[in-house]
Amino acid sequence: MTQKRYLFLILILGSLTALGPFSIDMYLPGFKAIAKDLNTTEAKVAWSLSSYFIGISAGQLLYGPLLDRFGRKKPLFIGLLVYILAAAGCALVKDIDSFIVLRFVQAIGSCAATVASVAMVRDLFPVRENAKVFALLMLVLSVSPMIAPTVGGYVTVAFGWHTVFLILLGLGLFNLIASWLWLPESYKPDTTMSLKPKPIINNFIAVLREPTFYTYAFTGAMAFAGLFVYITSSPILFMSLFKVKEETYGWIFAFLSVGFIGASQVNTLMLRKYKSEQLIFAALIGQVITVILFLFGSINGWFGLTETIGFLFVFLCCLGVANPNALALSLAPFSKNAGSASALMGALQMGLGALASACIGFFEQTSAVPMVLIMTVTSVIALTVLFFGRKNIVAAPAGN
Repeated sequence: MTQKRYLFLILILGSLTALGPFSIDMYLPGFKAIAKDLNTTEAKVAWSLSSYFIGISAGQLLYGPLLDRFGRKKPLFIGLLVYILAAAGCALVKDIDSFIVLRFVQAIGSCAATVASVAMVRDLFPVRENAKVFALLMLVLSVSPMIAPTVGGYVTVAFGWHTVFLILLGLGLFNLIASWLWLPESYKPDTTMSLKPKPIINNFIAVLREPTFYTYAFTGAMAFAGLFVYITSSPILFMSLFKVKEETYGWIFAFLSVGFIGASQVNTLMLRKYKSEQLIFAALIGQVITVILFLFGSINGWFGLTETIGFLFVFLCCLGVANPNALALSLAPFSKNAGSASALMGALQMGLGALASACIGFFEQTSAVPMVLIMTVTSVIALTVLFFGRKNIVAAPAGN
């Protein structure tokens, strides 16, 4: 594969990977405006974010077997069409309940792009390159958290929140055209793959029984759950509690994303000297120490806006190192069932993230404490799973 072809594939796969996060980040500054227009509360609007997470989790289990049975491109095209139609519905919606449902449907569509792009990394690149490719995808992915909320803030103020979903519709259409024209079919359809429930469930069970998969998939999912908690809490935390404007919130979100993306790129350099297993363990130790200090200070009321941003920045840096290594290590043992493995891994990640973010609703968010408490719990669980789970792994995965 030529260097030009290598980079071109990463750009297309990165664009597909970024579709879901763009759909999450871009409308966050519009929470207040959406609540006002649909005659509801910001807390109710936040349920549209949880429904999106749930949709991604459920959808990945759906697309995993389809990607193995029919190849990567056909299910991808169907998912993108669903996404486009749902985005149009969100732009025209008149009540909050319909909005929440449409966000769920939109997620079902977008997760086809997520699962397909992850599986295609395993198809198109050597196993030894997977962690580096995932880190490069995060570089492309950086367009979303660094630009989407900032653009979303200005668009919401200037044109209204409905326009945000028209822009998302356009992004879905772009990905559909780019995938159709330039993305190769990387996997020959497996006609022996049954789509009946029992064989599909058995296939997922076989994936789950692999010690390398369940150790790093659950570790990565629990660590990543803290990101979902932060995303769900951030509009209320910054705009309602710290009283920042929509545009300012977008810039804060973008700055914090620099930590996550920057660390993922530093991870690429560290992989030249250290193994993925070493990096994920060190990153999780740093993540746990950070959230414990953050929680202690938040309970005692020591932190204002600046300190809160600082701790979140460090937390996201640790996560930026842990996540690409968790992805690569989880998929390393698989070739034939890479689609199902990536779907199950994504479902765990999104499902546990949705569960963690939904827990915010049980607290009255008058400070950062509820957010940080849940982030602390998920981080400690992630480190515990890694510590005990890796003892069951006889040998390191191929390519590490």
